[in-house]
Amino acid sequence: MGQRDLPGYNVDAVEAWIAENVEGLSPPFKWTKLEGGHSNLTYMLEDGQGRVAVIRRPPEGQLLPKAHDMSREWALISSLADTPVPVPAAYGFCESPDVTGAWFYVMGWIDGHPLYNSEDTEKWLPEDKRQQAAFHFIDVLADLHSVDPDAVGLGDLGKKDSYVARQLKTWYRSWTASIEDAKHDDPRAHELQAYFLDNVPEQGPARVVHGDYGLHNVLIGPNHQVAAVVDWEISTLGDPMADLAYALIQFPHPQDQALIQDGTATSVPGFPSREALAKRYAEKTGRDLSLLDYYVGFNRWKGAAIIHGVYARYMAGKKSTEGVDLERLFERMNHSMTLAEQAYKRLTG
Repeated sequence: MGQRDLPGYNVDAVEAWIAENVEGLSPPFKWTKLEGGHSNLTYMLEDGQGRVAVIRRPPEGQLLPKAHDMSREWALISSLADTPVPVPAAYGFCESPDVTGAWFYVMGWIDGHPLYNSEDTEKWLPEDKRQQAAFHFIDVLADLHSVDPDAVGLGDLGKKDSYVARQLKTWYRSWTASIEDAKHDDPRAHELQAYFLDNVPEQGPARVVHGDYGLHNVLIGPNHQVAAVVDWEISTLGDPMADLAYALIQFPHPQDQALIQDGTATSVPGFPSREALAKRYAEKTGRDLSLLDYYVGFNRWKGAAIIHGVYARYMAGKKSTEGVDLERLFERMNHSMTLAEQAYKRLTG
């Protein structure tokens, strides 16, 4: 495929737009596809002077409402630029679909790597640097949750109240709607949803929640710290404790060690425990983490509901199962529900 014939991009029109609207870049560019990013079409751009940037637009085709939201990502990286949260520089946002069929934005290139699996970790993060990286990963989340969204122009990013309750209702609807196609139900899905909904902790002031904060959505730089947080497209306002628990469950915990999946980014030696990371967050923010298991259970339950919906689409023939291990997917769903149940039992004694 030629450099002027790329999926989703009218290269000549995009380069003309950049020439007119973005300072410091001089088309034509060398376009290099970047992997990851929720299937958004993401490329590195390099001009003749060696200056680099990154361009992102949604995938081609009909999209679900709010999916692949470029305007949301742009709002986040531009609004957080002057905060302690590391984000790519915001260069330009095009709201005219006439240029290339969809909104797109151009941001700064960051020298860093996401960690999707244990192979990435072993390649980019030496064992003796993993504790340092994990603590900084939590420090960045604490910094994000210390930002007053109203003060940086993000007060309208989403509803400020009832974040967890709304999530519980949304994903419960997904679970019940997927039962027939999945040919599977689990009584724990209903029992745990009822418990979590009846016992939602008081939220406190709304903060920006990333929604998918993990080592796969940060770029670990050459100094083995978080160089930038990326993939903000499902970010909203809500309860920072839910965001924290989602981040923490990616790290080892002795009570569910047997169910941690091999091959994940944190499944290799050198990372601190979940407790150590939680303590670090509490010290930085002053937040009370006595109900952390509630949020851990909520996230595990939500994870099971998400997998259940995906599994249902496969079982109904709505997605190709080529190369997909359905048995493994089912095991992941069941494990996630079991971990939700374990968190519930820790809460209730």
